[in-house]
Amino acid sequence: MFRSLFIYLSKAEWARRIVTNWSFAWRAASRFIAGEKLEDAIRVIKALNAKGINATLDHLGEHTDSAEASRQAARDILKAIDAIEESGVRANVSIKLTQIGLQLDQKICEENLRQILTYAKARGMFVRVDMEDSPWTDITLDMCRLMWSEGLTNTGMVIQAYLYRSAEDVKLVVGAGGKVRLCKGAYKEPAHIAFPKMKEVNENYDLLTRLLVDGALAQGSPQLSPDGKIPPIPGIASHDPHRLAYAIAYAQKAGLPKQAIEFQMLNGIRRDLQEQVVKEGYPVRVYVPYGTEWYPYFVRRLAERPANLWFFIYNFFHK
Repeated sequence: MFRSLFIYLSKAEWARRIVTNWSFAWRAASRFIAGEKLEDAIRVIKALNAKGINATLDHLGEHTDSAEASRQAARDILKAIDAIEESGVRANVSIKLTQIGLQLDQKICEENLRQILTYAKARGMFVRVDMEDSPWTDITLDMCRLMWSEGLTNTGMVIQAYLYRSAEDVKLVVGAGGKVRLCKGAYKEPAHIAFPKMKEVNENYDLLTRLLVDGALAQGSPQLSPDGKIPPIPGIASHDPHRLAYAIAYAQKAGLPKQAIEFQMLNGIRRDLQEQVVKEGYPVRVYVPYGTEWYPYFVRRLAERPANLWFFIYNFFHK
């Protein structure tokens, strides 16, 4: 019930208007979001790099409502790629397809995605395509496969462990040499397509971890690029110490080199765990979002963990 309410609020325009006018809301959100400007995000990434942590830079936005807005979003992503190049930080970029026009017109989205991947490929950079809620799963997979068929293999996607279909999706993507960011899932999905209980999600997460490790071995165990821009095949994206411990133990048992698996976390969450995994010799990548469209992202973070909500409440009483 708690999670469902916050997922609803993340999409409610009336709630966005209210919350974004509260100064204390931004104070709480700034724990997770680098800032509203690109230079804010680069500054955060430099601090992460100083701790041996790589980053994924994400210009926040989704469900653009016009062709021009989607093209502007694509231009903003190109600027983010330029900023990574100019600053020399160890990072790549992450995008949402509805941000670059998928909800409006598939052709517009294809054009924008092709432009972004071509620009990034020329700079030796990887682009992660985020997975959104289930109505977009098939088209996201299809779009990435289309780009691969055109030689734009510098992209991979996110697979969500709470979906029943995800084992088959992982096999398909990794079998094609694609790179996967494995997360539990941040949306509210119906029980006929998603595991309703967290115990089941965790069990499926571990299964998918095994498939990713085995798939990486079958593909020759490609490793993190020296500049931090190209990730290995498995991206284990979780703040759950049990999932991370399972992944490390299975990768060690299977013989996967440490640089051939990456652990991914969110900015502002479990910094202690991020640094612990780095000390163990594994690559860690932190997702660093920035931009004015921070409201949906922030509310989904509140939905994920009660501790995040208490942090928000604390800021309310100390505004």
